Amino acid sequence: MADFEKELQEIVNKKNILRNEPMSKHTSLKIGGNADYFVIVNSIEELKDLMKITNRNKIKLYIIGNGTNLLVKDGGIRGVVAKLNLKNFKIKKSTNEILITVEAGMTLSALSAIAQKEEITGFEFLSGIPGTIGGAIRMNAGAYGGEMKDVVLKTRYITYEGKIKTLNLNEHQFTYRNSIFSKLSGIIIDTTIKGQKGRKEEIEEKIKEYAKSRKEKQPLEYPNAGSTFKRMQEVPTAKIIDECGLKGFSIGDAEISTKHAGFIINKGNATAKDVLSLIEYVKKVVKEKFGMDIELEILVLGDEI
Repeated sequence: MADFEKELQEIVNKKNILRNEPMSKHTSLKIGGNADYFVIVNSIEELKDLMKITNRNKIKLYIIGNGTNLLVKDGGIRGVVAKLNLKNFKIKKSTNEILITVEAGMTLSALSAIAQKEEITGFEFLSGIPGTIGGAIRMNAGAYGGEMKDVVLKTRYITYEGKIKTLNLNEHQFTYRNSIFSKLSGIIIDTTIKGQKGRKEEIEEKIKEYAKSRKEKQPLEYPNAGSTFKRMQEVPTAKIIDECGLKGFSIGDAEISTKHAGFIINKGNATAKDVLSLIEYVKKVVKEKFGMDIELEILVLGDEI
């Protein structure tokens, strides 16, 4: 790997390349073994070059945002994990609508704050979602009746051949917590979203209301990765898990939250193995009691120990 590391240092500042980096430092669950390389990418050119050299050296490249919807296994990740530090944005205002083009590494809360300052409404539902724009598009993130599919106009991404391509709204193939990017070979670099002129006080009031609701209903005081399981159409998955009597059930330091049964929390020293064992147990109990198969919403990466 010495030759590869030398190539890496030619395209990315040395201080932004971390060897054997614990992924527990980069996931909201505070869990995960070491990544061979953890690289902070500060420009689209750096990303292009990184894609080129990992491809040429046949080294796996993983892209993360804030690590908020992610469980990394205890054996860590072989290859390169790149965190996109791409946060530029531009606003274009017209009579009927306002367009914001924003890079993939910006957090949703930062975008919401910009919209609030500029008196742009339509993005309030994003304010408490802890991820980044890129991750939000990939999984069609949503809350309080809004989803990314409601605001996205177009998205640009880079192919592994180094070409920049654009998808319009329909080409995203947005469905519940999913999009074409879960299977498309490419990396999101920016998106253009639409909003409308609003009143600052009303926007602020809505954001405060959502924040209060989250604090009351979600276990924000513990490390977690958001909703562990996808919501089912027939009935909320959290309600089903609760009716199975699983609130507070734990394996190691991984626990089904007593506040919201849809969340698995890290009580302090949970391992990925604890979380995965708990997930399998919940799936088994729900299947036995209700005959339903529940699906994961979080992404699982890495190797077993």
